[in-house]
Amino acid sequence: MKKLKIGWFSFTCCEDSTIIFIELMNEHFKDWEKLIEFKYFRTLKNNNYMTDLDVAFVEGAIANYKEEEIVKEIRKNCKKLVAVGNCACVGSPSNQRNSFDQETKQEIQFILDRFGHREKVSPVSEIVKVDDSIPGCPMSEQLFLEKLEQYFREFGVKNA
Repeated sequence: MKKLKIGWFSFTCCEDSTIIFIELMNEHFKDWEKLIEFKYFRTLKNNNYMTDLDVAFVEGAIANYKEEEIVKEIRKNCKKLVAVGNCACVGSPSNQRNSFDQETKQEIQFILDRFGHREKVSPVSEIVKVDDSIPGCPMSEQLFLEKLEQYFREFGVKNA
């Protein structure tokens, strides 16, 4: 049986959507284990592969240059990229430092430089093309389930 090849990626955020997804797996694992191939999900497994993904779920805002490069690589290796949670969709609340006054920005500049942070914390869509989104902080469980069913159908994984 064909499986939906997914990756779950988390960047600058509180990872609340990851927790929601894991909680949903408690309820749906018996069905999903037949339908989903987790190619990349560091929270669940050690051996992760970013290639040949049907759907990449990306949680969190992009705060540093390393994250920027990784999300560009994810985009190259997936058919659909879904921004998950408010930080990925609109940048906040992870982008609070974008609104710091000049004095505060100068005060933290050495930290930003030391850890390769971008001048601005951005939602995923400012870096790469996003095909879909699941907003919320944390994400909406119901909307996630609806989107997952949509992708099962779209990629011919089950008769949904």
